[in-house]
Amino acid sequence: MLSHPSFLKTEDVLYGNSDLVCLSHLRWDFVYQRPQHLLSRCAQKRRVFFVEEPVVEFTDSWWIEVNEREPGVWVVVPHLLDWVTDELRTAMHQSLMNELFEQFAIANPILWYYTPSALPFTHHLSSSAVVYDCMDELSAFKGASPTLRHLEQELFQRADVVFTGGQSLYEAKQHLHPNIHAFPSSIDAAHFGQARTLVEDPTDQRDIPHPRLGFYGVIDERMDLELLDGIAQARPDWHLVIIGPVMKIDPEHLPQHPNIHYLGGKSYKELPHYLAGWDVAMLPFALNESTRFISPTKTPEYLAAGKPVVSTSIRDVVRPYGQQGFVQIADTVEDFVAAAEQAMQQSQQETDWLTQVDQFLAQNSWDQTWENMIQQVEAAIAKRSAAQNSVRAANAVRASRKIKMPRSTRAAAVDRANQSLKR
Repeated sequence: MLSHPSFLKTEDVLYGNSDLVCLSHLRWDFVYQRPQHLLSRCAQKRRVFFVEEPVVEFTDSWWIEVNEREPGVWVVVPHLLDWVTDELRTAMHQSLMNELFEQFAIANPILWYYTPSALPFTHHLSSSAVVYDCMDELSAFKGASPTLRHLEQELFQRADVVFTGGQSLYEAKQHLHPNIHAFPSSIDAAHFGQARTLVEDPTDQRDIPHPRLGFYGVIDERMDLELLDGIAQARPDWHLVIIGPVMKIDPEHLPQHPNIHYLGGKSYKELPHYLAGWDVAMLPFALNESTRFISPTKTPEYLAAGKPVVSTSIRDVVRPYGQQGFVQIADTVEDFVAAAEQAMQQSQQETDWLTQVDQFLAQNSWDQTWENMIQQVEAAIAKRSAAQNSVRAANAVRASRKIKMPRSTRAAAVDRANQSLKR
C-alpha cells in the first residue's frame, strides 16, 4: 500500500514547493547523469516523483510500483499489459497516473518532461507549470519512435519554460519557444576531485598496464568503434579501459584486442576510483546525427578529476572546452594518438593547467545550475498564475454585466425624495 512521506515542512506545502513529477525515458538506476543531479537537489525542498517508462509484460494485471530510492525521490514504474491495443494501454497508463496523484495527494505539481513520449498519458493532468528539459535530440537516436517529432512540437506548445542540455541544442531549438534557456552539463567537483588523491586501484583495473586511456558512459551507436579499433592497433603498448553498459548495439561488434578492457558498468560512487588510475580520459564519439547535439556530462567530470582529455570534435566539447585549451580535439586515429601523447606530457606539467580548469569549473556546479533553473520555473509559475487571475477577473466582470442588480434601498430612497420635490 502506498504511504505518504512525512519529512516535508508545513511551509513547503503552503508555498507550493511540495511536488515535482518528472516524466523520463531513462531509468533512475541506469546511469547517474543530468536528471539525477538536478532532481536530487530538487528533492531537498519538494517531493520528486520520477516516472520511468512502463514495463510492458504478458500478465493479467496492471499496476504501479512506487519506491523511495533516496530521500525525497520516489521512483515510479508503471506495469502495463502487452496484449491490449495501444489505445487501451494508454488509457491504463492514464489511470495509473491518476492513482499516483490520488494516493500521494499530488495537486498541481510541476510537470517536468525529459521525453515528449509521455504526453499521451499525462496531457490530462493539472499542473502549476510544464517544463521541458531537452537534454538530447531523442528523435535522432537509434530506435526512436517516428511520432517523437510531432509529440515534441506539442510539448513545446504546452511548456511554460524549456531548458536545453547544451549550447548547440539551444541554437537548434531557440526559435521554437519564447522562454528557452541553455543549461549545459555541470559538475560535482568535490565528488570527481577525489580522483586527484586516490591511490588504490579497483580490483578489476589493478593489473592493467600503463599508459591507460579511459572512457566511461553508455556504449551505443554514439561510440566511434572504428576509432577505438584503430587506436588499439596503432599503439598496442597503450591500454584502453572502457566502462559502461552496452546498449542498442551488438556486443560482438565491439573491437577486441588484448589492450582493450571492457569492465562493464560501475556506480557513480565508484567512478572517481577508476578515473584516478587513468593517464588520459577520452571521448571517442562518432560524428553522426545521434551525437550532433550531445553535451557530454563526463567532460567536466574528467577535468575535475584532474585528467587530460582527448575528444572527437563534438560541438559542445569544442565549445568551450577545446577553445579554452582544456581538451585536445582529434578525429582521425593518427590525430587522436598524437593528441593523447601531447595530453600525457600535459599531465606532467599540470599545476598551471589545473588552476585554470578549477577556475572554469567553479562557475559550473550542479548546485548553481539547479538554482538558476528553479528560478526560471518559479518565474514561469508566477506568470501563469497572474495570467489565470487576469482571465478570472475579466470573466467576473463580463458575468456581472449580464446580471440585473436590484437597486439598493438607499438608491430607492433617493428616487422617492426626488419625486417628492417635483410635486
